Amino acid sequence: MAKDNKITIYDLALASGATISPFVWATKYAIAHKGFELDIVPGGFSGIPERTGGVTERLPAIVDDGKWVLDSWLIAEYLDETYPDRPTLIPHPSVKALTQGMEAWLWSAAISPWMTCFIKQYRDRSLPVDHDYVTTSRERMFGRKIEDIIVGREDRLPLVPPTLQLMRNVLAENKWFGGDTPNYADYRLLAVFLFTASVADTPVLTEDDPLRDWIDRGFDLYGGLGRHPGLSPIFGLQLREGDPEPFVKGGAKGGLASRNTGPQSTAAETARLKGETAPAN
Repeated sequence: MAKDNKITIYDLALASGATISPFVWATKYAIAHKGFELDIVPGGFSGIPERTGGVTERLPAIVDDGKWVLDSWLIAEYLDETYPDRPTLIPHPSVKALTQGMEAWLWSAAISPWMTCFIKQYRDRSLPVDHDYVTTSRERMFGRKIEDIIVGREDRLPLVPPTLQLMRNVLAENKWFGGDTPNYADYRLLAVFLFTASVADTPVLTEDDPLRDWIDRGFDLYGGLGRHPGLSPIFGLQLREGDPEPFVKGGAKGGLASRNTGPQSTAAETARLKGETAPAN
């Protein structure tokens, strides 16, 4: 059993103290979901092997009553296996598989373009000792100077919200990705927006984005775990003339978003597909 109901987690944070790593964010939520308190070891990108006594050069890492566990997915599985009497993070193997697919899609749709918009803040907000490492490693990753990577970001930012409609469609009929209560799927996806809030110097979603309800509730979980003062607002994106609509107004209609309970329930969509006037109810 975790000593004093606490689990030690090694943080990967910016100069503000806000966590930057989405994997560390997901792990913080996983620990809180299990009802444990966080014993946070602060730090940034530099000196991870020294901080962990040579156990790892990558984070997250936790220590549970003397036992080291590495990797965010392995940590979540460890917590479920070790503490089955506490709320479950991954209730079925299918949840892991589906979450990994959803997460991979979200990284491609959101983190990749947002990284090119905020990579300068990513560097500038890091601990001073980390600036050289972040600059060198990220410029090598992108093959360009950081100052060149962010060029044109005002044109890229409005293109991201429309790609997130899949999430809005799911949340239109579910309180959480875990159903009635959050599970590890929610934490993995919330971690993307927490990462973005750690580096964004301008909002990425409009004030009225339907995702706001889920994100706000997620940030408020566990005593406001996602409300660190070092995080920036992510709502308030101002659209320009010609920018695409950020989301489907009125929610998704028809197809997968509707339920077939008989001919009456599908009559309007059938009429639309045939080019006919929908029958009166």
